[in-house]
Amino acid sequence: MKIQIAFTASRRPEAQEALERLTKRYGQCPEAEAEVVVALGGDGAMLDAMRRRFDDHKPVYGMNRGTVGFLMNDFEEDDLFERIDKASKATLLPLRMVATDVHGEHFERLAINEVSLFRQTAQSTKLRIRVDERERMNELTCDGIMVATPAGSTAYNLSAHGPILPIGANLMALTPVSSFRPRRWRGALLRHDAKVEFEIVEPNRRPVSAAADNQEVRDIAHVRVMEDRSKPLTMLFDPGHALDERILREQFAF
Repeated sequence: MKIQIAFTASRRPEAQEALERLTKRYGQCPEAEAEVVVALGGDGAMLDAMRRRFDDHKPVYGMNRGTVGFLMNDFEEDDLFERIDKASKATLLPLRMVATDVHGEHFERLAINEVSLFRQTAQSTKLRIRVDERERMNELTCDGIMVATPAGSTAYNLSAHGPILPIGANLMALTPVSSFRPRRWRGALLRHDAKVEFEIVEPNRRPVSAAADNQEVRDIAHVRVMEDRSKPLTMLFDPGHALDERILREQFAF
């Protein structure tokens, strides 16, 4: 069965070479007219392709021409139509970040992996944390903190020693980065529909940036994070390599 495919690729030479070969073999369709988008590269290329799907909700099938490629299928040129037709679907819900900077300007961004806050200078940041409008921590001194989705739990969240969350767990991970006080706090697991607020203590003296994946806003004073159910995304995986299986395998890796 022939499928209308829009190929997209990162700038890596391996991805660009694959793009040239695959478009010659399977054709190239504009993203607006395609049934499926095929992303070539690493996880960054997959996330870029997924961000363009917030409005049209078209499925994205990734093939690894990058380094890690946790979100990608193995690269293979043959039988692409058949692989896409037999692929398993994983539905992801992004996080919406609403950030207010020290000048009172508001910024809204969507994140597939995580919303993260980081200190901008050598000084640690101090944060006040509320969950569902109830204060849970009066002051956290740290290098940063993040709210991660299940899909993003194996990315930077895992590097910061946060928990791995199975797809469909209906949870978010709240994970500190280099927590100083309280020193032994390791974070929290939150319901997927929780509304998380961060208030920056002394934002002018201790400047902080916020990022929805790689979309950064600097000099922030306040951030709200919540799940956005109006922007579902669909990823396609080869049978036996679905995202929930990859996440499960990652929990037993060492």
